[in-house]
Amino acid sequence: MQAYCLKCQTKREIKDPKAITMKNDRPATQGTCPTCGTKMFRIGKS
Repeated sequence: MQAYCLKCQTKREIKDPKAITMKNDRPATQGTCPTCGTKMFRIGKS
């Protein structure tokens, strides 16, 4: 799954993706950028 990295300013594949649920009960995916190590986040079902 791809997400936008704010530090690299490009779309990249998420490293170690984890399915989470936000406070408002919406599904999301959280992981890290394989290049810079910044946290990446994508809202929506994974």
